[in-house]
Amino acid sequence: MQKKIYIFGNPLLDFDSLPIRLKPALERAFPETVFIIQDPNENLHPENGGLTIIDTVIGPDRVVVIDDLEKIETSPSCSLHDLDLGFNLKLLKKIDRLRAVKIFGVPAGMEADTALEQLVRLMRQD
Repeated sequence: MQKKIYIFGNPLLDFDSLPIRLKPALERAFPETVFIIQDPNENLHPENGGLTIIDTVIGPDRVVVIDDLEKIETSPSCSLHDLDLGFNLKLLKKIDRLRAVKIFGVPAGMEADTALEQLVRLMRQD
């Protein structure tokens, strides 16, 4: 079975589109992996209780690996329209559909070549 990695981002927003723009290069670097661009609020389907994700992060100055859901801040929510990836992942964990998550966080505003180099290095360590 091929490994699946979900890529989140918004192609219409420069600060949030880098993970999506890196997809073709990642497919060349990891031909055995299926990269799926998906909205983080759509139904996620952990395989064997796990998910691997590439998403934009704000704050770090390098690509980071997040594997502790408690480190993910959720946005305040007033309606169903305010739910975000953090909420979705924590809900999946609470209902015991998610036991492990690995998020490769690509800093907003990072140069594509730098992000790709760091991302590939971290993914190869996985």
